[in-house]
Amino acid sequence: MSNINWEVDADHSSVEFSVTHLMINRIKGVFEHFQASLNFDPNDLTTMGIQASIDANSITTRQSQRDEHLKSDDFLHAAKYPTITFQSTSCVLAGERQYELTGNLTLHGVTKPITFHTVFEGLNKDPRGRERVGFHSTASIERNEFGLTFNSHLEKGGIVVGNEVRIELYIEAIKIVD
Repeated sequence: MSNINWEVDADHSSVEFSVTHLMINRIKGVFEHFQASLNFDPNDLTTMGIQASIDANSITTRQSQRDEHLKSDDFLHAAKYPTITFQSTSCVLAGERQYELTGNLTLHGVTKPITFHTVFEGLNKDPRGRERVGFHSTASIERNEFGLTFNSHLEKGGIVVGNEVRIELYIEAIKIVD
């Protein structure tokens, strides 16, 4: 079989992240607006290629003041860098239905390689007969490597915002029929 084009169904997918706050808790957030296209042979997922983009201004942590701060020059600088992108470079089988999907993440004007630990959740048809696939992917980045260095020190030691950002993706994609 040859490679097939798929488009992420944003209504049934999510792009989530979490970061440590005050060294005692993790704060979660999502990006509400994103798009991605995939190209792969469903019988050989190592053929997978992905191009994705995220609207940096669509960040939400369910707290508007914090969201505005995250969009500001202190963090994402969304006015200057409105789009976060990912372009895959390889996909390697890592176990039963498990893959290491590597690519280049561009965030805050900096491009770095990142590997998503990806589980293939399956392939099925929706009630309208369209083929769909599902994936769950996780990765971590060090935000300071992308120029996101804003922080404050705590009175008893430590920092307000952790450096490690955990990324979690729940992806459902629909086969594109020509």
